[in-house]
Amino acid sequence: MAPLSTTHHDQPKRSVLLHLVLLVFLVSGYCLSASDPYLTLDYYKSACPTVLEIVRKEMECAVLSDPRNAAFIVRLHFHDCFVQGCDGSVLLDDTIDLQGEKMASINKNALDGFRIIDRIKNKLESDCPGIVSCADILTIAARDAVILVGGPYWDVPLGRKDSTTAGYELATTNLPTAEEGLPSIISKFIYQGLSVTDMVALSGAHTIGMARCENFRGRIYGDFEATTSVKTPISETYLSNLRSICPAVGGDNNVTAMDSLTPDFFDNSFYQTLLKGEGVLNSDQEMYASLFGIQTKELVKKYAHDSIAFFEQFSDSMVKLGNITNSDSFVNGEVRRNCRFVNT
Repeated sequence: MAPLSTTHHDQPKRSVLLHLVLLVFLVSGYCLSASDPYLTLDYYKSACPTVLEIVRKEMECAVLSDPRNAAFIVRLHFHDCFVQGCDGSVLLDDTIDLQGEKMASINKNALDGFRIIDRIKNKLESDCPGIVSCADILTIAARDAVILVGGPYWDVPLGRKDSTTAGYELATTNLPTAEEGLPSIISKFIYQGLSVTDMVALSGAHTIGMARCENFRGRIYGDFEATTSVKTPISETYLSNLRSICPAVGGDNNVTAMDSLTPDFFDNSFYQTLLKGEGVLNSDQEMYASLFGIQTKELVKKYAHDSIAFFEQFSDSMVKLGNITNSDSFVNGEVRRNCRFVNT
């Protein structure tokens, strides 16, 4: 079976397709793989040999100034690739002629790190004008962000072009939400050509992420206590702390770490919180607690106990994520001079 195209379809057909694909997966256990784009590891070897060094240095400065910047960049990359493929569309600002993705409801209060990409782009335009795409910059920066907070290394295939369009409506349709059920999240990953294993591994990026109160209020005032495997004074204190950060009413923008053990360090402790039923987001805890999570539960246990297995799979899955392509951008795309605006 060929991988599903990442080009969007009209909504009714797409909805039916998602449910059919999910049904096939649940019955057969078959997993799709992301398509292989025309990307190479040495794409900029001659045209811009300093690209990797420039991105790394700028990311070092950004993460040193605030470790949270690592999570911001990884999230930007994910939100970019799930909408039209990895084409830099998430970086576009709204203009008279173009509606970007930044103000979509799922992105509006969730994304940051744009200025970091701007700084990297400015450096590269000075060194190699008109050569390195914003989509490639974001992909490299996500890899370096993970490394800088203790995570694994992986080679980044390069050669993406920047799109001249954005997918405002697709942002809401394609991206998983904090309160979404496991079958629906699985279908969204499979639609992108990513497997259930990829989904569980990529969710591990939450080990360095922060969650807004608005996105975990339903969890901590809902089934949090019911899913806690062993109730102890520590777990009760943890829930109490979460509720002090996120009251039942108000404080929507208050934040907490999704990995309370090592929030600024990329490791497998995020999965250990799920084993205890202390995942902050409903969508995360569903991987371990859902009745549909037979495969995901085993993967959560595996990564919680084996950090090497998690690192290896996360690296592989990040390459697959970065390989989700916008076929149109390879034909009609460009290398933006400014990541926020289409070239004129």
